Amino acid sequence: MKKILFMPALALALGSCAMMYAPMTYTLAKQPAGGALSSSGTVTTTRDGMTVMTSAMVSGLAPNTYYVAHYHVQGTASTDPCSSGGAPIMSSAIVGQSDAMGMLKLAGSVAAADVMNATYFNIHTAKDATGAPADAGVTCTSVKM
Repeated sequence: MKKILFMPALALALGSCAMMYAPMTYTLAKQPAGGALSSSGTVTTTRDGMTVMTSAMVSGLAPNTYYVAHYHVQGTASTDPCSSGGAPIMSSAIVGQSDAMGMLKLAGSVAAADVMNATYFNIHTAKDATGAPADAGVTCTSVKM
């Protein structure tokens, strides 16, 4: 009787592990639209089954300012993903406001299928709390999903 109960529990535990992927951490680099900002930070992606969770921590941004971040597909303007001008994946948008010291923390999730072709993640200054981008991006990193 104990073996019968143990096997389904083991199968469930192993099945859960198969859905987890190791987190990936990327370093953000300043983009030309960043102007006088001295931004730096990281983006961490974690895939859990059908979802990609993204968190970013960035310093050196304008204080008390809204920012919007999202993934992009590769564009054709350059082989460098962050300079390629690729289309944004709007379902991955995360909006947040920097604090009085210019520190920004973002966290969000998106369906893995939406971002599987993403080649970069960038952060734009936002026009307001709606997250409409106000520039071409202040900081960026290439990603591999």
